[in-house]
Amino acid sequence: MLGRLANKVAIVTGGGSGIGEAISKKFAREGASVVVVGLDTDPVRAVVDEILGSGGRAIGYLGDISVQDVAQDCVKATVKEFGRLDVLVNNAGVFPATAELDQYPVDAFEYMIKNNIYSAFMMTRAALPELQKTKGNIVSAGSEAGHMGSPMITPYGGTKAWVMTFSKGLAVEQAKHGVRVNCVGPGPIDTAWTHKETGPMNQKMEKNTVAGVPLGRRGTPEEVANVYLFLASDEASYVTGATYFVDGGVTISKSLPGEEVPSHLKQQPAGQIKLEHSKDGNTKVREEAAASMS
Repeated sequence: MLGRLANKVAIVTGGGSGIGEAISKKFAREGASVVVVGLDTDPVRAVVDEILGSGGRAIGYLGDISVQDVAQDCVKATVKEFGRLDVLVNNAGVFPATAELDQYPVDAFEYMIKNNIYSAFMMTRAALPELQKTKGNIVSAGSEAGHMGSPMITPYGGTKAWVMTFSKGLAVEQAKHGVRVNCVGPGPIDTAWTHKETGPMNQKMEKNTVAGVPLGRRGTPEEVANVYLFLASDEASYVTGATYFVDGGVTISKSLPGEEVPSHLKQQPAGQIKLEHSKDGNTKVREEAAASMS
């Protein structure tokens, strides 16, 4: 399979569902050998099997990458299997609760620090020696909430702002080694997190989140993966320290313009990748996390 990532090796954290599933499958479709990383409760094996069944190359890695030894072992396992590492995608992250700050669960905040910040730090630290050898690159998950802030999820926005600023500093630091570092900032995307039935949003918050998008709809995981693909590829050879927002215009909006978009323009594109785990693949994980915080 020759494509825009031919002969590249990529680690995709949080690669078993949602945006991570789309990135894993998009990268494999474009010729990369992909290491799909997740917890043992994530549908990693299923995503790997689906990539293999489509003619791609992939292995799974299960473990808590917010732990230093696990992150290092993940990189070692990648190099042992595929001989090199060209791309690290720091996609793993969580969005466990919504509340005003004085009511925000401390356990939920600590859970985000672990999964949104520690995981990106540990994986980046472990991957850099290999990426310096291949003159590779890192693409991490920011958020429009990390750029603007967002009420009811202010701690989440704070963790994403950390990732985005971390990436900028790292881009300058690693340029002399030939390593590029960029971020993708999704807006409301059609995953379990943005639906009241499967995520932490209530009905009002879900409605306002979508209505606040100038394009009048949620984005799809594949639309986000398309931007990850560009940044990870050699086509972005002169791009570093950037954050590319995939948000339907949220970061430039000051009202609820999505309410004015006619229904026929709100239809999502069909896409080319078959996604099996984007909306409910991590439901069990979220339920268990919510139970542990209650």
